[in-house]
Amino acid sequence: MLAASACLTILLCACGGGSGARSSGFATPDQVLRSSPTADLALDPSGFRQLLSQLRGKPVVVNIWGSWCGPCRAEAPVLAAAAKTYGDRVQFIGVDVLDHIGLARAFIRQYGWTYPSVFDPTGRIRDSMGLIGQPHTVVISPTGGRFVLSGPATEADLRSAIESALGGAGGASPSPSGY
Repeated sequence: MLAASACLTILLCACGGGSGARSSGFATPDQVLRSSPTADLALDPSGFRQLLSQLRGKPVVVNIWGSWCGPCRAEAPVLAAAAKTYGDRVQFIGVDVLDHIGLARAFIRQYGWTYPSVFDPTGRIRDSMGLIGQPHTVVISPTGGRFVLSGPATEADLRSAIESALGGAGGASPSPSGY
């Protein structure tokens, strides 16, 4: 019994190492920005705030989604097209909530997303932004103004919010958590 317990401990330690994440199990903001779209990097709310802080001065689109969410599937092609259209002028970031890594990766491949998405297995990032449910898309201007699109983002609404952010118009809907 003791030998089996020791083997299990060694196996668990070996499986948990080498992920490139911080010792807390969470990725760093730099790892997220350099990652492939299908990486399974997790962030906590503090790390996500840090990531957004690093991006200050550039328009950012944050999409809260889940592979199991029907409205998220409806908006996925719109987000893929917008990311392609705006390229390097706008940083897109997905926040995959309450999901399974394998299903999330398949979703990202299916819709051709080219931007990083972080894993939020408990919904803490979403919750810390003062949002309930999904999908939500938050467009952040270079000056920190925010546009919150609730429900599946339409092409027209997303384009309007991004163009306003690119024009430095600020935002119509600041989030309660100060993101």
